Amino acid sequence: MMTDPIADMLTRMRNAISAGHDRVEFPASKMKAGICKVLKDEGFIKSFKIIAKSQADIKLKVVFKEGAIEGLKRVSTPGLRRYSSYQDTPRVMSGLGTSILSTSKGIVSTREAKKMKIGGEVICNVW
Repeated sequence: MMTDPIADMLTRMRNAISAGHDRVEFPASKMKAGICKVLKDEGFIKSFKIIAKSQADIKLKVVFKEGAIEGLKRVSTPGLRRYSSYQDTPRVMSGLGTSILSTSKGIVSTREAKKMKIGGEVICNVW
């Protein structure tokens, strides 16, 4: 049983990037798809696709941009949730990276959260 599927997703992406792979697959969920959508909108990945091999085996396939992601870090964990208001959202690498937040309006980047003036749980940082 996996206790933190988001950390598993980030670890698989980190390992694939460090091994020089151009794509990675992992089990799909709505939250993971939302995180991938934010990564695509912010320009960190080329594309992502949900692949249903069977009713029980649904995967998410992510294609990387070369050199776009330097690091991924999980911020909020199941044992210690981290929340932030839109004024106090963390700056990642002096603005070169972004944080991904889970808000009442869905999963968004810090830029979108500041535009909408909503805070939420800080899922991860990407740079």
